[in-house]
Amino acid sequence: MADETRAATLHDVAREAGVSLATASRALNGSTRKVADAYRERVLAAAHRLNYTPNLAAQAVVRGRTRSIGLVVSDIEDPYFSSIAAGVFRAAERAGLVVTIAVSDRRPERQIELVGALRSQRPQALLLVGSRVADPAIDARLESELRGFQAEGGRVALVSQEGLPFDTVVPENREGARLLAERLLELGYRRFALLTGPAGLLTAADRTAGYREALAAGGVDLPEELVVHAEFSRDGGYAAAGELLRRGLDLDVVLTGNDVMAVGAMARFREHGMALPGDLAIAGFDDIATLRDVTPALTTLHLPLARLGEAAVELALGDPEPEPRAVRIGGHVVVRQSTPPRG
Repeated sequence: MADETRAATLHDVAREAGVSLATASRALNGSTRKVADAYRERVLAAAHRLNYTPNLAAQAVVRGRTRSIGLVVSDIEDPYFSSIAAGVFRAAERAGLVVTIAVSDRRPERQIELVGALRSQRPQALLLVGSRVADPAIDARLESELRGFQAEGGRVALVSQEGLPFDTVVPENREGARLLAERLLELGYRRFALLTGPAGLLTAADRTAGYREALAAGGVDLPEELVVHAEFSRDGGYAAAGELLRRGLDLDVVLTGNDVMAVGAMARFREHGMALPGDLAIAGFDDIATLRDVTPALTTLHLPLARLGEAAVELALGDPEPEPRAVRIGGHVVVRQSTPPRG
């Protein structure tokens, strides 16, 4: 038995199970070399009795990589990112990997710092989930950090816009916004306003462009006074709705940059005494599962968020290609009670 005053080692497990050190290592550390079931069960039982915990740092020295994935998201409180992260966790579990998650709080500088910190843990892959900003200097620094990780043998995948030379899962934001605006035009809406994310955030820019394209094709103008920029959050939607009310515009529907902004805007409009959708219709984007029970039920553009995360893991763990790949994932419009047909 191992000395109870110290942590059990792999040597202790091998001795307890009556197998070689190599067999114990293969049974516990996910080797591609198959271990007979009887030996594997003996090793696992011995590890359990000894309360053995693998030394990830030692594994990294031997293998060059730990059995982990590093994940950086912009905001874990936003259900958009937590839904994508759930897909990452599910795919990583299927691959026998653990996930270390870090949150950049939507700060590009912090994202670069976190990539450097996760590199030191020597994960098999780094996944970055979040919109890029229109800042070439930030892009250059992030690219340099990620290329350094690749040079060490790691893999990289992004859930973001194209533009950086890495495998990327691309949500079809522009096309989705176009589809949503087209559907609202078909429902009879003509007086639109838009509450969108910060200027310079590429997701906000893509969705705004898609809305504008569809409305222009339908003969509807969307001048700047009808567009309000705010944070991509519930509080951002609330503040943007207040600004829209201050401008005193005559509207019949409000588009928003995402579902959480729509929820905040709905709260502000109700405080103002407006009936939804009687006085004003509203639509979101993303189709967050936890927000489907709001009243009225929210019309939105459904994106398969968990699938975005799964696809990023598949890119990162699959066979590499000479050139970066882009996997585009689109959505579909879901019409609910918040946008009834206009007579």
